[in-house]
Formats: sequence, structure tokens, C-alpha cells
Amino acid sequence: MTAHPDHVVEVTAVYVGQPRIIGRVRGREVESAIGKSRVEAATIELGLTNLAGDRQADLSVHGGRDMAVYVYPTEHYPAWRQDGFDVDVGGLGENVSLAGTTERQVRLGDVWRWGPAVVQVSQPRAPCFKLALHAGRGDIGPRMIATGRTGWYLRVLEPGTVPTQGPFVLDQRDDEAPSVHELFAVMFRGRDGGGRRRGDDAAAAADAEIVERALRSPALAEAWRPWLAERRAGARR
Repeated sequence: MTAHPDHVVEVTAVYVGQPRIIGRVRGREVESAIGKSRVEAATIELGLTNLAGDRQADLSVHGGRDMAVYVYPTEHYPAWRQDGFDVDVGGLGENVSLAGTTERQVRLGDVWRWGPAVVQVSQPRAPCFKLALHAGRGDIGPRMIATGRTGWYLRVLEPGTVPTQGPFVLDQRDDEAPSVHELFAVMFRGRDGGGRRRGDDAAAAADAEIVERALRSPALAEAWRPWLAERRAGARR
């Protein structure tokens, strides 16, 4: 890990929400906390698994130590609107709107200081059907996959009372770890929406190298390890 204390980006807003019914699928009500409200207070308590006032509906696939806080770059919203999606900052279920960096710059395992708290990048977001229900667009998940505009999750290393606006400072980085964009892309077999051709040996080697770098990182979320191990095993057959 190397220190990068001069790399500072900005928290522009913080959002929290409680589970509620967001629609029906096959006749069954679907509950989610993806719809969140902006925190108007200047600070908020950050615990090991949640911001104060924030909860998840299904803890089998959301929440927990590796998915305590969801971060999304403000830079992506103009592109979403240009693509025809009626979404504004805070509208994709994020807890933290962050300006000044994206998935291409942020790396797995990055340690950031947020006020007195310390947080670490653990995994990209993988969109699920609840995003489509929330947005009212069945194509929003595939578009997120195609563009890599996914955001990322943080685990909390040191909890504290954090500001809802202000600096977010990179403290430590593993320069060998893949970027969030690289990790997301290799999981969904494509980059920049263009995909990969079967039999492209150079592309396959690049993907294999990303998988190895991710699996070497102790910061990788436990839920992602079997997926990446399966991807590695498949590539070796």
C-alpha cells in the first residue's frame, strides 16, 4: 500500500432510506430501500454496517460489512440523461454522491478518510432487478453493465461522525489492485460496452491478469471471491 494524501475528492451529498414496497414481480410485492432521501444535517453517524437511518430490505444480497456504504460519481448523471434516463443525482440508490473521481480511477482496496472515519473500497455494484423497478426502466441495468457506470461499495474500517459535504481523502492505495472499472468489466465480460471476441487471446490474458490481481487483494469482498475463482477456473479449461 502506498500513501496518497494529496488526492482529495468531494462528498456533495449523503442519502439514506428505509425499506418500502417499490413494485410487484410475478404478483409478489418487492421491498427495497433503493429510494433514498438527502440528509440535510451537516453530519451523520457512520457505523460498521450502515449510515444512521439507512437500512437494507434483503440482507442476503445487500448490506453487511462489505456493502456498508454505496458511492456513486456525480459525473455520470449527464450521461444517463443523455441516454434518455430521467435520473438525477441521488437517484440510483447511492448513499454518497462523490465528485472528482470515477470507477476508472478508484481501485479495489483504496482506503479513504471521510472526516474522522476510515473506509475501504470492497467491490463494484452489480445491478439487480430492483434498480429497474425503482427507475421504471427495464433497460437501466443492461445500460449500467454496458457503460460501466456502476459505482462501488465501501466497508467501514473506523466508524465515526462524518460530514455530509466536504473532502474525501485517499489515504492508502494498492497500486497493483485492479480499478473498479476493470473488476466490473471482467465480471460482465465486456469493457466500454463493446464486449470481447471469443478466441481473442490477448483479451483473455488481460482478463485473467485482472482476476488474479483481484483475488490477491485482501480487500476483495468475500461474495466476489467464488465468482472470480470460477472465472479463473473456466479460463484455465
